[in-house]
Amino acid sequence: MRLAVSLSSTLSAAINVVPLPVREFLRDRTNELMGIVALFAAAWTAIALATWSPRDPSLNHATAAEPQNWLGADGAIAADLIIQSVGVAAALPVLILAVWGTRLLIHLEIERVGLRLLAVLGATIGFAFAAALFSLSVLPGAGGSVGAILLTATIATTGDIVAPVIALLAGGCAVMLAGWAMPVSVDQVARSAPWLVDFVRECAWRARPVTQAISRIFVGAAALLIAPFRRREREDDETSSNRREPVFGQRHRDEVMAARGPVGIAGPEENPTPAKRVTRISKPVRESKRSAAERQPTLNLIPNEDYELPPLSLLAPPNARQGEVISDEALQQNARILEGVLEDFGIRGEIIEVRPGPVVTMYELQPAPGIKSSRVIGLADDIARSMSAVSARVAVVPGRNVIGIELPNAKRETVYLRELLASADYEATATHLGLALGKDISGEAVIRDLARMPHLLIAGTTGSGKSVGINTMILSLLYRLPPDQCKLILIDPKMLELSVYDGIPHLLSPVVTDPKKAVVALKWVVREMEDRYKTMAKLGVRNIEGYNTRVAEALENEEMLSRTVQTGFDPETGSPVYEDEEMEPTPMPFIVVVVDEMADLMMVAGKEIEGAVQRLAQMARAAGIHMITATQRPSVDVITGTIKANFPTRISFQVTSKIDSRTILGEQGAEQLLGQGDMLYMAGGGRIRRVHGPFVSDEEVEQVVRHLKQQGAPQYLEQITAEPEDGGESLFGTGVEDGSGDELYDKAIAIVAQDKRASTSYIQRKLQIGYNRAARLIERMEEEGIVSAANHAGKREVLIGEIGSGDHAY
Repeated sequence: MRLAVSLSSTLSAAINVVPLPVREFLRDRTNELMGIVALFAAAWTAIALATWSPRDPSLNHATAAEPQNWLGADGAIAADLIIQSVGVAAALPVLILAVWGTRLLIHLEIERVGLRLLAVLGATIGFAFAAALFSLSVLPGAGGSVGAILLTATIATTGDIVAPVIALLAGGCAVMLAGWAMPVSVDQVARSAPWLVDFVRECAWRARPVTQAISRIFVGAAALLIAPFRRREREDDETSSNRREPVFGQRHRDEVMAARGPVGIAGPEENPTPAKRVTRISKPVRESKRSAAERQPTLNLIPNEDYELPPLSLLAPPNARQGEVISDEALQQNARILEGVLEDFGIRGEIIEVRPGPVVTMYELQPAPGIKSSRVIGLADDIARSMSAVSARVAVVPGRNVIGIELPNAKRETVYLRELLASADYEATATHLGLALGKDISGEAVIRDLARMPHLLIAGTTGSGKSVGINTMILSLLYRLPPDQCKLILIDPKMLELSVYDGIPHLLSPVVTDPKKAVVALKWVVREMEDRYKTMAKLGVRNIEGYNTRVAEALENEEMLSRTVQTGFDPETGSPVYEDEEMEPTPMPFIVVVVDEMADLMMVAGKEIEGAVQRLAQMARAAGIHMITATQRPSVDVITGTIKANFPTRISFQVTSKIDSRTILGEQGAEQLLGQGDMLYMAGGGRIRRVHGPFVSDEEVEQVVRHLKQQGAPQYLEQITAEPEDGGESLFGTGVEDGSGDELYDKAIAIVAQDKRASTSYIQRKLQIGYNRAARLIERMEEEGIVSAANHAGKREVLIGEIGSGDHAY
């Protein structure tokens, strides 16, 4: 400490020896040198920031491309580091540094430099905090990493409502700190203004001869260059008009967009100039693999002498030529335009492949290193607007380092059900319950087995093609399986869509339109599932395929099915006694339950429907029972977590919002679909595939139904829609074990007599039974005089005492 004090005093004494004019001269020159350095640093930083590009090399982005920054690689790295740190707040310290340099040049002092440096730091951080509320096309947040961290921490601490207010207050404080950090008053600006004006005028007057000379040189050179083209233009006008070819580069993208017009992907009117990079075009065959109608006119996949499958002639044939053939040049042109659109939003990458399809064309974008997929996916609406398309869907292609951008074609191709049913894929697919879902974006037929799904959940808004999709799935089953191999239970609370199938031989009951009867029908399906499991357990088989195989062998050998069971023990020897139990070999058909509107059922009996659907979804696959449920309101109260967990296979047609898309699929994208059968198919593994569903008209459905009715009458089961005696409470674990009714009635009497309370809800809660059974017990007590009738308030009086209590014993 003493050494520092002695050195300071020695230095002060040495400076005091220097004459005052010399000290002032050295101080002025030092301030001017420091001002020049500050202005140079401010100018260098401003140029680096102004010419910053996300495509330039940086510390987190390595590339061999030449930097676009005017200051080269050093400027690109410095600008990227500053912008990534504080975002647009970087302009604040640059401005303050320029002000300080100007003050030093004009010999104005800067007091309390240390405090002002702290003020600059605080102003920069506060401005970055406020700027984080906004976003730019090239940055996820305008405040950089510092602003994002502060905003995230504030939101986590105070919430989404208070955090923006705090950020704006921090921005206001940053403005005040910045004003104090650069000591510039109004009087100083007024005094400096004449000096700046005189300086600019003097520079302009001295540079005037140079600018005039440069202007004359450019005018002369331009005249010399334009003269040959004018002569050639006059000669061409005299002979024929010369057509200019468009150039599809980045600078002329706006001209190309204007010439193309607000339509989808279509061929250009003029031949474009060849690009330097040739895009690889994948041209799949649009037509699916079809079997000749003459060779297989009725699609007899399963032989049956007594039943004739409906012929394909009942369905409308596809047009020989649909839509327009998109040329490779047009696809390349749109790929280059799309690259330009992505560059406008700061997305670097390359379109490496184009896959044209019947409805949409997918452009595979290979993003540059460091580009997040979420940034590209979030630009779906902006891409659609910039490409003049109705909508655009952006999703990651599984298993590849590309992002698929799907844009609709100018004229979509209609997919017909007959084309899919006549395809070799549908004929050769080894499926039990084959469903013709449609074509994918490359034009290939999509055939899936309902038995492997094993259940299907469908959602879609009105007009999205959901009802047509359900019709095509039902017709796919009717065209493949006779009534003895597939039975249907159709539940249509809307009473509009499925009523046309009433009377076909595949039905187990008439089309159920009453929501209450629909609940009863689902309970019957649960009981049927349990009965099938008991029957299969007797034969020692695990699924319906094994059971039907055993039955087919027994019928072929003309013998009965039998199993050995233990009936008791020999009273003399004590050894077990076994007997052979014979069973009639009756095959089990598949049962497909189709529910057209889940929302209506959930409104009537939500818990019962959810319990039945959950149990069927968990256990019904091995019993050969499968469900197809649909709804046009995919909200969380309709598609509950329990239902979603048991339906791994889902289809979403067009929905109204991202929230509905996330509800049915777990991610957004369904809101960007085109409607009219355009769907997203999610298999069990979670992979999503875009499929264009086939079209079938009401007239075609009526013709197929008319043909099926001619094959025979349905054999309805009345117990499907008849309420069981126990109300079905025991199906879902809400009732007690099956026992005698008198035993349960005695328990109810004991409870009423002991607690002096007689109500349906009280008995239901005490005995843990269903409401219907509890109401029947109370009514029986009233008939036998144990309780009185309900008064005006709904209360009953207990007319007996406790059991065994004396005079009032029952």
